Amino acid sequence: MGSGGPVTTLVDTGADAPASAPATTAGPAHTARARRSAPSWAWLGLVPFAAYILLFLAVPTLLAIGSGFFTKDGSFTWTNVSALGDPVVLNTFANSAWISLLTAVVGAVVGALVCYALLGMNPQGAIRSSVDAAAGVLAQFGGVMLAFAFIAMMGIQGVLTVFLKDTFGINIYENGTWLYELPGLILPYIYFQIPLMVITFMPALAALKPQWAEANLTLGGTRTSFWLRIGLPVLAPSFLASLLLLFANSFSSYATAAALASQGSQIVPLQIRTALTSETVLGRENLAGALALGMIVVVGVVMALYSLIQRRAARWQS
Repeated sequence: MGSGGPVTTLVDTGADAPASAPATTAGPAHTARARRSAPSWAWLGLVPFAAYILLFLAVPTLLAIGSGFFTKDGSFTWTNVSALGDPVVLNTFANSAWISLLTAVVGAVVGALVCYALLGMNPQGAIRSSVDAAAGVLAQFGGVMLAFAFIAMMGIQGVLTVFLKDTFGINIYENGTWLYELPGLILPYIYFQIPLMVITFMPALAALKPQWAEANLTLGGTRTSFWLRIGLPVLAPSFLASLLLLFANSFSSYATAAALASQGSQIVPLQIRTALTSETVLGRENLAGALALGMIVVVGVVMALYSLIQRRAARWQS
């Protein structure tokens, strides 16, 4: 009988424990449900970015597409869109395409070689840090500033032009002032394409795993076999994605071309400028909208391919 007290106490405690446990665990669960039901204000942080996208991307895109299907009086028409089949318009699209492709290929190849040269350097070293910083600045150095730099350096009375003519008797404009025509856009475009390639391709090159090279050497491979059988196939999607990005960047560039080629409409952005400012275009006042629609389609297809290829490249990078 004397031992019944402690037994009873243990039994009571055990019986009370299950009843008290839910009360203890119910507190955090109830608090979590209350937090989920409470309104979250985190989405307010996206308001400035959403407003920026709406005002400077969505609205101009809709206006460009919509204006291409309407006349100056607001009536629906296919006249503006049908102008995309005009030989002059097709020629400007062809000019934009080949100059964009040429500068993208040159920029991608040279930029990839620069990335390869940087691969063996210390990521925290002075040279690597300087090149990364310079690439970030030069990739954004465009427009009127870049055009002025090339005019000052390679214009008719530019520093390099005068030096070559006075020192070596070489006149780079003997066959015409090509800097102010369509071929003159090649060098300025390559100027900002190379640093852009360094920015976009360097992370993919740096993500190559050292274990792959070690496995290649263990199996009797060489440095050449590593790049031919492992490195290049793995980097191919990232290289193609960067190439497409460079093409879209060049295809949509306007300010540099407008500052250099002040006369004529050799590429699509300049053709849009002419359609907006010309007073001789009759019956096709909204031709600029149709041209912008054509550019949006081309850039949209390129960026869709870029997204697909980049998604494939992200499989091994992760």
